[in-house]
Amino acid sequence: MEEKKFDLNTIIGFVLIAGILVYMMFINKPTPEQLEAEKAKQEEVVGATGNTKASSSEITAITVNPQDSLAMVQAQSRLGAFAYSAALPSAKEQVTTIQNDVLSLKVSNKGGYISEALLKKFKTYDSVPVFLIKDRDKASFNINFGTTDNHILNTKDLFFEPAVTKNGQNTILSMKLKVDANRFLEYRYEMKPGEYMVDFSIKSQGLGQVFNSGNPIQLDWELEAIRHSKSISYENRYTELKWEYEGGKDDYLGQQEFTDDDAEDVTWVAFKQHFFTSILLTDTPFKKAKFTSRNLVQNEDVDTLALKAYTASIPLELKGGELDYTMDWYYGPTDYKILNNFDRNLDEVVPLGWGIFGWINKHVFIPFFGFLSGFLPYGIAIIVMTIVVRIVLSPVTYKSYVSQAKMKVLRPEITEINEKYKDNAMKKQQETMKLYGKAGVNPMSGCLPALMQIPVFYALFNFFPSAFDLRQKSFLWAEDLSSYDNILDLPFRIPFYGDHVSLFPILASIAIFFYMTMTSGQAMQQSQQPGMPNMKFIMYLSPLFMLIFFNNYASGLSLYYFISNLITIGIMLVIKNVIISEDKIHAKIQENKKKPKKQNKFQKKMAEMMQQAEQQKAKK
Repeated sequence: MEEKKFDLNTIIGFVLIAGILVYMMFINKPTPEQLEAEKAKQEEVVGATGNTKASSSEITAITVNPQDSLAMVQAQSRLGAFAYSAALPSAKEQVTTIQNDVLSLKVSNKGGYISEALLKKFKTYDSVPVFLIKDRDKASFNINFGTTDNHILNTKDLFFEPAVTKNGQNTILSMKLKVDANRFLEYRYEMKPGEYMVDFSIKSQGLGQVFNSGNPIQLDWELEAIRHSKSISYENRYTELKWEYEGGKDDYLGQQEFTDDDAEDVTWVAFKQHFFTSILLTDTPFKKAKFTSRNLVQNEDVDTLALKAYTASIPLELKGGELDYTMDWYYGPTDYKILNNFDRNLDEVVPLGWGIFGWINKHVFIPFFGFLSGFLPYGIAIIVMTIVVRIVLSPVTYKSYVSQAKMKVLRPEITEINEKYKDNAMKKQQETMKLYGKAGVNPMSGCLPALMQIPVFYALFNFFPSAFDLRQKSFLWAEDLSSYDNILDLPFRIPFYGDHVSLFPILASIAIFFYMTMTSGQAMQQSQQPGMPNMKFIMYLSPLFMLIFFNNYASGLSLYYFISNLITIGIMLVIKNVIISEDKIHAKIQENKKKPKKQNKFQKKMAEMMQQAEQQKAKK
């Protein structure tokens, strides 16, 4: 796999590929040797530029009057057998619309591909309809192939003949690129009511003697991801190209300019945006594929209409001399519930986290939040889910605080040891561990509960930005829980912070500060041990991080952290003032000291090693 390169300032332009069209009669067509030489030159230029787009001179489609014999001869010299398609009444710029109650697609005669994809039930942040394809110059679906009459053609330059029929409630659009009445290349679209998934196939009929099997057939799909959300940087962070390969594995390209030309056995390709996705699926895996992703957002201060430019280059194989691929198009929301229902592993398009983090989201948080939001407003549902999560984790919080209380009780004796052996680090550590052993205190017991909460913390960190249900749902002053809740627009941009002030991150930062004061205050009262983290620094760093970096994050996520820390503070106050008595803990520790402490093998070995180290030091 090619190494992914980060280059924020790269400017990629389209390089014109000059082609010389030689006029001659059909009987004087180029020899195979001449055609092969010309193709080699084109591939050399394409390889140098990294751009497979044809020049403007090459994309000029040919239309002819069938009564004009000279025009037909010219068409045959350029199109060969497919000159027939240029003489049909359909050989003109027009679109055919197919739609259901959720999706509208416009398919152009030129190229036979979707020139506009509109999601009917959604609006952008500024109340504009959501288009996944709006400008045909920003989207392309092309098959490049050679013919036995020595031509290299691109379907995007040729005219297809449309035909709309019905299959029950389904709408079928057939787009045929014809050699004659009975021989053609067909794109077939079938749209079902209420679905974002459209059945799609690429099939040829009678072209076994037309396709040149010696020339590779190449499918190129290109698309620019249109911006839909208020925050450019936040939406762009979750806009990426993903694909499935080798029967269930998935991979993705990152945020800058990346290329992957080693993908094999690919079963779907997703040109993903934050909350909307364009996906091409195939029943016959693509044996090889090359993907590229180019970041179009170079400066967040400049408004932008597109976030990333995607390309997928896929060799197609002939079966019995014909093309025969059964596929699907998905144009719709990046909604876990919708994508998961297709049973095609499309839920991997939603970034829920890997391993245990994704498992927690899929099997715990998504079902639970879906249950709560079924009868509660979304903001209230977040609060209720947060309360439940903190109650479930309260035993962990209890154990953590008990450990802190034990350490607080032992602080005077630890301080005494530190003073007594301040010049002998080995002896100081040995005596400290001996004290912990006599008192029955494990200094690591306060860290383990915190580690146990990490899977939940990280799962929720992935859940809220990916929760499609939060999109454009309001709560209190937040107009959209999937975006930031600005209460003040700044006349300037602060690096890493932005050009606005969000309130929920401020409240969450204050709550985190008080929580860190409660949990870290005791540790800071102890003398700082060499090699240990500076707790005071951490106490200020965490809320500062929340304040700055979460200013552009989803307000639903900041609301969760705010409520979560408030509840944790309350639980810890109850534990401290009602449940735990430091006098009882002190009495228990003193009682433990009187009991003979039995060491396990590891503890014995450690004690022996420390004693040997102490003896060797004394001999020097």
